[in-house]
Amino acid sequence: MKQFTLKYGQKTVQLELADDLQVDVLQPNRELGALKDPVEEIKQTLKNPTGTLPLKEFIEKEKPENVVILVSDLTRPSPSHILVPPIVDELLTAGLKENQIKIIFGLGFHRKMTDQEMEKAIGKDLFQKVESINHDISQCIYIGKTSRGTPVEVFKPVAESDFIIATGNLELHWFAGYSGGNKALLPGVCSKRTIETNHSYMLLDGAVSGKIENNPVREDIEEAGKMAKVRFIVNAVLNSKKEIVKIVSGDPILAHREGVKYIDMMYKVKIEHKYDVVVASPGGYPKDINLYQAQKGLDNAFHAVKDGGTIVLVAECSEGFGEKTFEEWMKKAETPDEPLKWIKEQFLLGGHKAVGFCKVLKKAKIFLCSEMKEETVRKIFMKPYDSVQEAVSDAVRDYKDCTVLLMPFANSTLPYLES
Repeated sequence: MKQFTLKYGQKTVQLELADDLQVDVLQPNRELGALKDPVEEIKQTLKNPTGTLPLKEFIEKEKPENVVILVSDLTRPSPSHILVPPIVDELLTAGLKENQIKIIFGLGFHRKMTDQEMEKAIGKDLFQKVESINHDISQCIYIGKTSRGTPVEVFKPVAESDFIIATGNLELHWFAGYSGGNKALLPGVCSKRTIETNHSYMLLDGAVSGKIENNPVREDIEEAGKMAKVRFIVNAVLNSKKEIVKIVSGDPILAHREGVKYIDMMYKVKIEHKYDVVVASPGGYPKDINLYQAQKGLDNAFHAVKDGGTIVLVAECSEGFGEKTFEEWMKKAETPDEPLKWIKEQFLLGGHKAVGFCKVLKKAKIFLCSEMKEETVRKIFMKPYDSVQEAVSDAVRDYKDCTVLLMPFANSTLPYLES
């Protein structure tokens, strides 16, 4: 028997498959190793950024009265405790005082973080020295419209700041192409209306994982970031072990694109054919903390499964659905066609995740291995399992000469088939 290990929440699960079964494992092309000294790397990129002045010189030239640093919330694996302290140190070296700096956690449409979570995210020392607050989706001010008509409404402390620094991690994103860069601003610290309008472009051609050029969502994000005057980014490229392999800093567009090269190098993986069964683990906690986050891995698996195939989604979902509207849409739908219809009538955040699931359900069956209640999983058109072994064994039996693809890091690995 062939043995495999998949991440599930904060633990691992084992899977055995027959030796005569055709099984491929979609691993990263070549994973880069962890930086020996990521803090020193950050310091160097702040002094030698891509496409702009060194941060210290930039601050000395601009002489801002207040600076905000945008930081990811707990649903992202961004190593903020490593990224943010060197940025603050550089700002202080440039002459700013601690009370001129504010750290803002970009929640997008996610729940607020507790003080304990914020402290853990950036480190106790920094949390005690620099004011740190949650983005409030209801306290945003209008700064204009993008060329696509998106009303850009930004969290008031961000909109009124003199200098915005955006941090985060860079990874594939199922309809914005990639995370990172100006995405810390939109959706990070924007209003519900702004986020919903931008995300409505996911229905347009080009809004897919791994694509920037002619991606309407990403292009709208870049325009909003420019309008809000995001001046500098610091992004970490992570490998599958969540180790920092590259730091990119500088111009929000040019530095972001430099980071994208490393993501593609590692995680855009060519496949020779599509598969009957795709077993997808988002990669464990926090990527499978809820169904909302696990959908990203499902979407990547979608690119590898045959029409009429089966995706086995291995996601703990300890927080259930993870978002109210998503849960409501999935539970009230009588068929997978309905959310696809509803989203065209009125775009709603959360509903877009239901569309992501239902798009896959139109093509393939989904077996869900999770801690969610069985009756709930059946209600939302998926087959529930508490055993990965049983789920995969059942899936394989449905196909003659079955082909299987394992995706142990499904949220960050994009299979593509050359046409």
